[in-house]
Amino acid sequence: MKDLNYKNKSLNFSKLDIEDVANKHKTPFFLYSEEILSHNYTSFYNGAKDSGLIDPLICFALKSNPNKELIKILAKLGSGADIVSGGELKRALEAGIPANKIVFSGVGKTEEEIIFALKLPGKGINSFNVESLEELELINACAKKLKKIARICFRLNPVVRPKTHKHISTGNKTHKFGLLEKEVLMNLGKSAYWSHSQLVGLSVHIGSQLLDLKATKKAVQRLCEVGLKTQAPLEFLDVGGGLGVDYHPDETKKLPSIDTYMKLIASTLDKHFYKKTDLRPRVVFEPGRRIVAKAGIFVMKVLRNKVSEDNHFVIVDGGMNDFMRPSLYDAFHDIIPVKESKAKHECHIVGPICETTDCFGSNRLLPALKSGDLLILKDTGAYGYSMGSNYNLRGRPLELLIDTKKKLRVINKAQDYLDLT
Repeated sequence: MKDLNYKNKSLNFSKLDIEDVANKHKTPFFLYSEEILSHNYTSFYNGAKDSGLIDPLICFALKSNPNKELIKILAKLGSGADIVSGGELKRALEAGIPANKIVFSGVGKTEEEIIFALKLPGKGINSFNVESLEELELINACAKKLKKIARICFRLNPVVRPKTHKHISTGNKTHKFGLLEKEVLMNLGKSAYWSHSQLVGLSVHIGSQLLDLKATKKAVQRLCEVGLKTQAPLEFLDVGGGLGVDYHPDETKKLPSIDTYMKLIASTLDKHFYKKTDLRPRVVFEPGRRIVAKAGIFVMKVLRNKVSEDNHFVIVDGGMNDFMRPSLYDAFHDIIPVKESKAKHECHIVGPICETTDCFGSNRLLPALKSGDLLILKDTGAYGYSMGSNYNLRGRPLELLIDTKKKLRVINKAQDYLDLT
């Protein structure tokens, strides 16, 4: 979808003039498109169906963006949720996602969170994606007290090394996530774990921003092999998430299409699982970034310029507390002026936070900019507001949504000083 384009020399996002929005709402702010979000989810789901995958369940990863209004849109489209905290569990339920479409991941589930999930009506959540034996023992003990049966999915650590940033890689034994094959298989019959628990699935998730699918294929193959070795009547195989987006122009050629990704998942499951058993478990996915990253932009205003010999700094009103990825991961996000004009010189786009790392982009070729000019940071729908903070006692920014009728809605008010503690 062509989500950003100039019309009469003014940048439009999802057919809405960004300058008009900024004239009505104080910068900085996040701006989302319902049309793009819905398109991304539907494309992902249809891609799974078209590849012949069995009864696919798409569990959106709330950690990428937990805004309730965005989750409501996805819930109406049939989405489930991948959650990693009690807060995310409550948010998913409040947004209308049924408990039986929720998978609870994360290495640090507390007893309070486990009990809350177990007390949900019926069979409760789709599964606890268990990441350690002590966690399994606690879940089983809690279920016993409540006279419930906990639905368990082992998160397998497949011991692979995907090509991604080291801080968002999760599939090797040096990482805190998941259980090794021997831990899974050696503990299937121990009563301390299973008196009030039932193994219903097996999952893998090897990291985020994946553009090379070699490790993904290997991980899914390992999932299949261990799944067969459990000899359990598994209800589902969870292939995780992490499919990347093309933040940088150089990544566009590397970016796997949904069709390519789904065909790889389908062929690997078929070859290494379905052809070797009569079991036909459904397939679960946990995408976040691929669904929501390109559905959002971050709009900021130029405060002033500063020149230090051959270094030209453009200081903007957005900071690393608002959008952390460039500071945290040295992540690239394209920076575009809202007024169309010819790029003239290299500059560093920096924020007001008292950290040298508060920089959205170095040596970017941009037109001459002055106080009051608008810039946007592209593809900020994922891991933007969700990773934000009040560092330097700055209020969290406004979140706005362009709905399908091209109407603008406030979906999260900007914080002021009285909102801070």
